[in-house]
This record gives sequence, structure tokens and C-alpha cells, in this order.
Amino acid sequence: MEPSLARVDYLQVGVTAQKTMRLLPASGKKSTQKVVVGDQDGVVTCFGIKKGEAVPVFKTLPGQKISRLELGGALNTPQEKIFVAIGSEVRGFTKRGKQFLSFETNLTESIKAMYISGADLFLCASYIYNHYCDCKDQHYFLSGDKINDVLCLPVDKVNCITPVLACQDRVLRVLQGSDLLYEVELPGPPTVLALSNGNGGDSGEEIVYGTSDGKLGVTQITGTKAIPRWEIGNEKKRGGILCIDSFDILGDGVKELLVGRDDGMIEIYSFESADDPVLRHDYALSETIASIQGGCVGKDGYDEILAATYSGWLTGLTTEPVHREVGSGEELKLSQEMQNKISSLRNELEQLQLKVLQEREKYQQSSHSSTAVSSVPAFSVNDKFTLNKDDASYSLILEVQTAIDNVLVQSDVPLDLLDVDKNSAVVSFSSCDSEPNSNFLLATYRCQANTTRLELKVRSIEGQYGTLQAYVTPRIQPKTCQVHQYQIKPLSLHQRTHSIDQDRPMNTLILKGQFSFAEIHSWVVFCLPEVPEKTPAGECITFYFQNTFLGTQLESTYRKGEGYFKSDNISTISILKDVFSKEATKRKINLNMSYDVNEESVRHTLKLIHPKLEYQQLLAKKVHLIDALRELQVHEGNVDFLLPKYRSILEEADQLLEEYKRQPAHLERLYGMITDLFIDKFKFKGTNVKSRVPLLLETLDGCDQDGLIAFFDAA
Repeated sequence: MEPSLARVDYLQVGVTAQKTMRLLPASGKKSTQKVVVGDQDGVVTCFGIKKGEAVPVFKTLPGQKISRLELGGALNTPQEKIFVAIGSEVRGFTKRGKQFLSFETNLTESIKAMYISGADLFLCASYIYNHYCDCKDQHYFLSGDKINDVLCLPVDKVNCITPVLACQDRVLRVLQGSDLLYEVELPGPPTVLALSNGNGGDSGEEIVYGTSDGKLGVTQITGTKAIPRWEIGNEKKRGGILCIDSFDILGDGVKELLVGRDDGMIEIYSFESADDPVLRHDYALSETIASIQGGCVGKDGYDEILAATYSGWLTGLTTEPVHREVGSGEELKLSQEMQNKISSLRNELEQLQLKVLQEREKYQQSSHSSTAVSSVPAFSVNDKFTLNKDDASYSLILEVQTAIDNVLVQSDVPLDLLDVDKNSAVVSFSSCDSEPNSNFLLATYRCQANTTRLELKVRSIEGQYGTLQAYVTPRIQPKTCQVHQYQIKPLSLHQRTHSIDQDRPMNTLILKGQFSFAEIHSWVVFCLPEVPEKTPAGECITFYFQNTFLGTQLESTYRKGEGYFKSDNISTISILKDVFSKEATKRKINLNMSYDVNEESVRHTLKLIHPKLEYQQLLAKKVHLIDALRELQVHEGNVDFLLPKYRSILEEADQLLEEYKRQPAHLERLYGMITDLFIDKFKFKGTNVKSRVPLLLETLDGCDQDGLIAFFDAA
């Protein structure tokens, strides 16, 4: 049975962070629950719903922003104590709003993740995990990459404290005390963890994870190893997962999985069989879902899904029917209730409009006085710049708490702007002067009214690095703008992976010199995405990468005084060599570089590129024929006389044009990669072959794979 859910907007608080809204336990079985939410103004708001109106229970004074909110209490009792993480401090409130705890931790950074189990408090800053019991320090762990979330398996079921950290380097780290028990490799960077079924399942060992690239899965954390249960990919190309809850919204006696994504999607997964989740329902809001909970909020006896969005809206999807089949007397009463509500909303709106006019006049007067001080309104921007593995492009998502007027995008490196289906903004390009100012891209996105979220896609060229800047201007007075910068790295299309194919023909770059571990690590951070900025613990580290565009790979192993970089693509080695030389020269470090070039690797890379090249050449030819074939169709009426391959081009014309439009300059990029490969192959031999590039480009048109390899070998 499909759930019939109606949307209700209850209340708006300040901007909210991930996992900062919870429902307090109900006093009766089907009675309504109170909502508690913490925002980035530092305010904790607790309210209930009476006759469709939000009735406050308590509200704290503003302060530092709240990064997490959790419920706690003694084990096996209702979890109704409220704990919030503010900076490096944890505060506790009763359900009536009385503060009973102010615990200043020994963390030097702000708390990013928090979990509470009885008297145990688990806190994480960017790289540091701390476990406290009754506010006394128990255990400590330094993670190899940023920690996004933390939880602990239920102590009453597994009989020991087993914390699990969700880390940015695509692993779950399972701890025992202050030691790493083992790591669990995941398909994407985990952003959120939750206990399966709300209690860890029958064994208490099952946890649900959501990743920043939209994948969802369950794994069982046993005492010695992890057992994967199921995993769902992100075929629909939806946003990253930020929050998860388990609740029986369908009323079938089995808890469904509620998922909130950063593109505003709310999903309900049901379990037809034990290990087979099925997407039963989804609902789209227009902004990031920061927190999600299932419960009874609006009216006794009617379950609902409550979501807290980035801009602070508390929105419910309720099972309460909107249109009721009732007698005429009750209909009259209902319409009277509705009229009263409309009347009170109109009065409130008039008062707000009057207040806005008064404040505007006051501002105008003060701005023209002799003692005027310029006041720039502050606004919050939630941004995310990530590499998509599927199409080797970067997604830039900008979300503002108020409507966006326009976004100006500027780059000092060549970038392709790709089409985004969800994007309704009007884009206009300005001509750039790339020579003196290194200005390669200047584009303006003009947003429609009430657009608070904008998604852009760009594709970079490896070897060309610099900065992408976004100037965000919201629809507020006086006009103000925020600039956000994003680094385009030399090997920008590489993504971290857990392992690589060691049987491929590899080229090696060896560095030796008087450099520290921190210095060589900073060079790797500068060159490659998804590398933690903090220097790794230990004396040596190995990272594996895969090129999302070509599928080539890179292994980097380095320590103090030496580094080894292996890749099956000689162009990757060439880019690293050039960047390392520049960085070492800047710091006046003498570098000894040696290389081991494998001739077979060039043929191997050409074999990876050629199928893509052939496909794009064929696509371009088909697209160029469409106009002529359509003209022929108009004149002749019947096109049965055409060869089947031309008829199929006409039938698929719209899809072909759409695909070609989505991938502008794709063919040029492949030509560029083959040209770079050709130049780099001979550069390592000390030969300059740039004069032969025009001949190579001529050869590329209609050349088969063997012919291309033969050209490389003959040169």
C-alpha cells in the first residue's frame, strides 16, 4: 500500500546543521510528541503542536552555533534528556528546558559529531575521537582522515562498548578502547550512521550508513570483522545522504527506513524480505534535509515524518487526511477553524509588513546621517564541491538561507560548464581575456524567485590547476555578496580508491631529497583531491587513486626524504614531476628525480582512451547529420527509402542532441589527452615532438586503435 502523505510546515528556526532535531518520547502510545531543535544561532527550541499551531515549551538564549543535538538518559529508560554540542562544550537540558549540565571538554576544535549511550559520551572533532564516562575522560583515538559521524553499538545487546567512526576516506573505523579493532571499506565517503531498525537489529550489531555520493547500505559489526548485509547504489543520481531514521510509517508492524538527502529528497524504504529494501515513496523539498525523524507530531493517532531543512523549516509529511468525509455540522466547524487560522495569519502578515517598512525607513534615515556606519547583512552559505565518479565532473552546490539573486562564476583555469537538469537559472557568458589576467571563465547564473539552492557542474583538465570562485548575491537589502573559492588541483579528476590493479604496466617517479614527511605530504595534498590535510601518523603512508575519466590509476607511497609514485598513465607522472619540481624550487629544496618509463603503458592507456574516442567521434558525426536528415524528412515526408542507420539517427535525434549538449567539448578533451600522452612519452626520452602534433590530430580522424598505436610507435 502506497502511503498517502500530506505536507505541513510547522515552524521556522535559524539555519540548522546535520542531526540537530529530535522528537522527545511520547507520554502515551499514540499521543503527540514534542519537537526539540538546535540552530546555528545557538538557540535550542522545544515546541509541541496544538490545533495545528506550534506552542513553545522552552527556548534558550542565542549563542555559539549548535553542531549536534542528541537525546540521552539512563539505559532502558525513556531517552528524554536533551544534549547539545556547542563549540567544544556539551550542555544538557531537561525536557522542560532546565539546564543541568555544562561540560567543557578538552577538545581544542569544535565538536563535529556526538553520540550518547547511558553515562557514555562519544565526541569527535575533525580527526580526534574522545570517549567520556560520567564526564571523565576514558579513551582517545586519532583518525587518519576527517570523522563525519560516530555511534556506539547498543551496550545492552553486545555487552561491550564498540564505537564506530564514519571517516571521509571511505572507511568505518571500529574501535576497542583507544585502539583500532579493524576498518570496513565502503563504496563512498560515509556521512551518517544509524543503528539498523533503531536498535541494531536482533544482534545489535547492524548499522546503516549513508554516503556523500548517495549510496545506502547495512553492515554487521562483529567482534572480529564486518559482514556486509546489503547496499543500494545511487542510480537516480540523487544527493548525498545526511540523515537516517527507522520508523513504521506504513503501519504494517515493520519499521521502514527514512532517508534525508542534501538535494531535498525524503525517501521511505520498506523491507519486503529481511535483506531486500525497496523504495516505496519519495518526496521532494527544495532544500537540504538536515535531520529526519518518524513519530506523531501534529495530531494524536496520526504518524508522520518530520524533517528539519537547512534554512530551519520544520516540515511534516503526515498520514492525517487533508480532506475528510464528515457531516455538515463538522464541516462548518472545520471551515470556521480554517477561517480563524487564515484571519490570524493575515493579521500576522500585516504586522510583519508594517515592521519591515518601519525598519527600512529607520535604515534609510540612519544611512543618510552624518554618523552613518555601513551595515552588511550576514547570511549563511552551505556549499559542497565534489567530484562525481560517473561522469568525471565536479558538482558545485550552493545553498543560501534566503533566495539567491545571482551567482557569478569565475575561473583562472580552463573549465567546461556542463548542463544540470535540476538547474532553472538563466546562464550568460561574458568574454574573458585569458592572457594578462589568466581569466578563462566568467559566467552569471540569474536565479528565479525563491531559488535557495543552485547546482552547477564543471569539468577540469588535468595538468591545469588554479582557483574557481563563486560570487553569491542573495535577494536581500542592502545588496551584499560572498565570495567562495574552490581549488582545482593538478590531478583534479583522480579519486581515492581502496586498491588498484597491480598487474598493469606501470611508470614510476622516484623522489629523493632533504624534505620532511610534512613537506612531501603537503605537495601530495596540493596535487590530488581527497587527501587529508593533516600529516598522517607514522613514518610512511600509501594512497591509491583512480582517474574517473579514463580509469587509469596511481599509487603514491612516501616518507621523509623519499617518495614513489606509480601510474599506468605517463601523463599523470609528467604532471606530478612538473608540480613537485615547482614546489621544491619555491621552498629551495634540492630534489633528485628519477623515472622508470614502461613503453607498454602508453599502448595500455591508448587502449583505454580509444573506445571513448570512437564513441564520441560517432556521436559527433550523427549529430552533424541530424539537421540534413530532418530537412530531407520535411521535403520527402516519408523516409523509408533511407538506410536503417540513418532512420535510427532520426528516431534517436532528441536523445543524441541531449547527450551531445550534456558533454560539450568531450571530443576535444580526448584529443587533448592523446596529444599530451604523445608529448609526454617523448619528453621522458628528451625529444620534442610538438611539431608532429598537427599530423597526430589528422591521424585521429577515423583512425582505428592499431593505427593510433602504430603512429605512436613510429614517431
